Amino acid sequence: MTLRVAVQMDPIEQIKIAGDTTFALMLEAAARGHALHYYRPDSLSLRAGSAVAHVAPVVVRDEPGNHVDLGPAATIELATMDVVLLRQDPPFDLAYITTTHILERLPPHVQVVNNPASVRNAPEKLFVLDYPELMPPTLITRDKALIEDFRREHGAIVMKPLYGHGGASVFKVEPKDSNFGSLYDLFATLFREPWVVQAFLPNVVHGDKRIILVDGVALGAVNRVPAPDDIRSNMVRGGAANATAFTARELEICATIGPELKRRGLLLVGIDVIDGYLTEINVTSPTGIRAIKNTGGPDLAAAVWDAIEAKHAAPN
Repeated sequence: MTLRVAVQMDPIEQIKIAGDTTFALMLEAAARGHALHYYRPDSLSLRAGSAVAHVAPVVVRDEPGNHVDLGPAATIELATMDVVLLRQDPPFDLAYITTTHILERLPPHVQVVNNPASVRNAPEKLFVLDYPELMPPTLITRDKALIEDFRREHGAIVMKPLYGHGGASVFKVEPKDSNFGSLYDLFATLFREPWVVQAFLPNVVHGDKRIILVDGVALGAVNRVPAPDDIRSNMVRGGAANATAFTARELEICATIGPELKRRGLLLVGIDVIDGYLTEINVTSPTGIRAIKNTGGPDLAAAVWDAIEAKHAAPN
């Protein structure tokens, strides 16, 4: 089959293609003969109740510095597409939420990956709280007294913004830490929403595993090891990508959450697991596909498109 595919993403000219999951998905779509189109989220609009965007045909190549050609753009109704990939990066703010409301208005024949209503209703650091038995001790708050009680109970903690991404503003606070008061004041000034407080997992030094699930099934993983002077394993923060295999505990986690991911139409999901504890369920623009392939794992871009094509071909 040949599908008309629109990709909603941040400026494609600026991406680093070596590790970009969206780009991997676009390369696979092109290899299958699908017609690729591109638009930026700020061009998404509602016109007379219909979702429209300023869309350009796009050609992609796996060549750094020469990875994209854009054709002439035009404002079109997204209902003319077969598939829309919702792939802009967080922050998960009101602008992001608004795009989900607009995309939710598309007719049923347009497959949005991931389902925009489910993306909106499953923020990665809140959705995960549906599975407390799989998680480290976690507190969502901006109440200083509660955080202090939590520190007394659990010792070292990690504080991070509820809607943060890419490892930004993630701090480790020791049981007796003279910086805690200043850090609390900083968070209270910068972030209006509560933030995430979790018991620190010392074995993060051995890695924070990113596991990719496609249509609710775990298909590949990469172990991201923090730099020696950092607790953050995100590759954009200097984490090293290493080959890995699933543990029994990780397969248990995936089997527990997989059916709900599938039910919600969250076709491409990346979860984070540290020392057997689930810490995040990433649904907005999960990454890791290229890192998994580059470390000897499967090409999950193919698996994603197999799933998309199967859903498109299935009778309603």
